[in-house]
Amino acid sequence: MEKVLHYESYNRARIIYEDFISILSPKEVSLDSRVREIVNTNMGRPSASTFDDAQNQIYTLMQRDSYPRFLASPIYKNAMATFGIKEEAV
Repeated sequence: MEKVLHYESYNRARIIYEDFISILSPKEVSLDSRVREIVNTNMGRPSASTFDDAQNQIYTLMQRDSYPRFLASPIYKNAMATFGIKEEAV
């Protein structure tokens, strides 16, 4: 039973890695080389914390760059105006 759970966890980690971390993936997320190397090392023995450094870096990038750009975008501003929501209220 334990081997089955380990195998299942490894497969899930491998899928996440191949879909989002691998430089060959069309859905590759933006990670610096230090974090990418940490994840590569963690993949030797995947655990619940295998992707923690990557998750933290992506969250920080979104908080500092992507989210502020979204808030300044015409799409967001138009949606707010359409629903009659003042930007200060958000």
